[in-house]
Amino acid sequence: MLKPANLGLKANLNLLVAYDPLWPAAFEDEKARLAEAFGPVVKGIEHYGSTAVPGLCAKPILDILVGISPLFEWERCKPALEVLGYDYAEGAGVPGHYMFGRGRDRRERTHLVHVVEYQGESWRDSLAFRDALRCEPRLRESYAQEKTRAAAAAPRDRAAYNLQKGPFIAEFIRKLSGDHTA
Repeated sequence: MLKPANLGLKANLNLLVAYDPLWPAAFEDEKARLAEAFGPVVKGIEHYGSTAVPGLCAKPILDILVGISPLFEWERCKPALEVLGYDYAEGAGVPGHYMFGRGRDRRERTHLVHVVEYQGESWRDSLAFRDALRCEPRLRESYAQEKTRAAAAAPRDRAAYNLQKGPFIAEFIRKLSGDHTA
């Protein structure tokens, strides 16, 4: 299993690092572990978030989107994730996501699994944003600036960091959906 040297971040710290070209391979290794553990309950496993976008600065934590259907069966994923060293991050504050983290310990995360409704709104929007960042250099640069601003404004508060950059992402999703009001 490949282990990028800069993978892992202490709880609540918002530190951005340069893109590591080993992140996709680290994701593929973890995806194989997850797929084997989950079996048929999971409909899709995707690398998303900034570590999935070549050239984009990121918090050094692999975000993994796990799609299940129906979402109310998310607890069926819990035992498999616990066996792999993940713990449930109750109240992580991402609507429609059931989040699990793993790392060196509970104070430092290397991986976050977001269990969402397969092909639901969170699944579609998250992957659309990732794909746009991969394809559109201007969007990627603007988002990098937004992330840098958010990290400076909230260096030790993960929820505040996410709130800071949330409007940028929401605006992209609004435009994507064709809603040109606001």
